[in-house]
Amino acid sequence: MATLPKVITYEEWLEMPVVEDRLEEVVEGEVRFMPPNKVPHARIIRALTAAFLRQLDFRKTECLSSTFGLVIRTEPLVCRSPDIAIFELATMVEKDGYLHSAPQLIVEVLSPSESRKEIRAKLDDYESLGVPEVWLVSPEACTVELLQLEDGKLSRTALVAEGILQPKHFPGVKVDIAEIWPA
Repeated sequence: MATLPKVITYEEWLEMPVVEDRLEEVVEGEVRFMPPNKVPHARIIRALTAAFLRQLDFRKTECLSSTFGLVIRTEPLVCRSPDIAIFELATMVEKDGYLHSAPQLIVEVLSPSESRKEIRAKLDDYESLGVPEVWLVSPEACTVELLQLEDGKLSRTALVAEGILQPKHFPGVKVDIAEIWPA
């Protein structure tokens, strides 16, 4: 990931030009540009998003994937871009074109280039925002690690390689793990 040479404030970041089709996150005020997802990663995101879209009530929920900013905090600035986030509309807070509230579910598809430290930093950010549930999808292991917020900490509740996933806050949604892997 490339970074800009200085730490920026939220206000400075808002003034930066938006470059379409460029993935970025801001961590502790440092803008980090990320390479585009590889095709298998994108296919998993597409399969999961399609499963959610078929089953969610969009009068009450919003499912976003990879192309939005989730502001964790403005000082120092941290803005993540989760692979998938599902929000209850009643809890969404949008400001300056970015979301400033916890989704009820985040799905991260792990990349081989991500270190455990980078993944832990994301999870720490999601904890601080109060995200109640995170799924870590491992294309290499063909597993999904389920984490739930308990006493302010995201803790593993299961590591599964098969079966049906059912988000805690969206009990009507069922995702067959076998259907998310690229053919």
